[in-house]
Amino acid sequence: MKVLAPAQAPRVSLVDINGEPVVVGNGRKLLLSLFREATCPFCNFRVYELTHNYKGFSALGLDIVAVFSSNRDDVMRFIAKQPRPFRMVADPEARAHQAFGVESSIWGKIKAMMLRIGAMMRGMASVGMRGLATGNLMPADFLIDEHGRVVETYYGQDAGDHIPMERLELFVARGIAARASQ
Repeated sequence: MKVLAPAQAPRVSLVDINGEPVVVGNGRKLLLSLFREATCPFCNFRVYELTHNYKGFSALGLDIVAVFSSNRDDVMRFIAKQPRPFRMVADPEARAHQAFGVESSIWGKIKAMMLRIGAMMRGMASVGMRGLATGNLMPADFLIDEHGRVVETYYGQDAGDHIPMERLELFVARGIAARASQ
């Protein structure tokens, strides 16, 4: 079942690739981004975008946790091969995806391959032919406040569909405005 805002974030026991537990509601805002596999070309392109925007988001109080439905070896090989400023989780059983109601769709995968050719090709440069052998799990993004409440949900309509960067900017800006008015 999909998680809709406002709701408390589902409790899922996650550990990042460095063996540290992931805590939701730790006093900082969070983008919990549920990716497909670490070999997904669309996911690799989105990781690139998040990497290049992270410094600004982090300075404004936003943490990012990227969860992949892959084993740790694949996350290390395809995602963490370059330094990433945010935390990454290998979740091969897709427990987080299940807890947040993420769906699978063969049509969503095909749709992304037809509509997001540029992103697919840039992502394929990172993963090679493994990028063609991904499953049908769709991505999803959750903006979670300092107390662990889901403020906004974004369920991808295709394999490369993530919450727009502008929505992340608005999320952190609302927090800054709220603090300034106190």
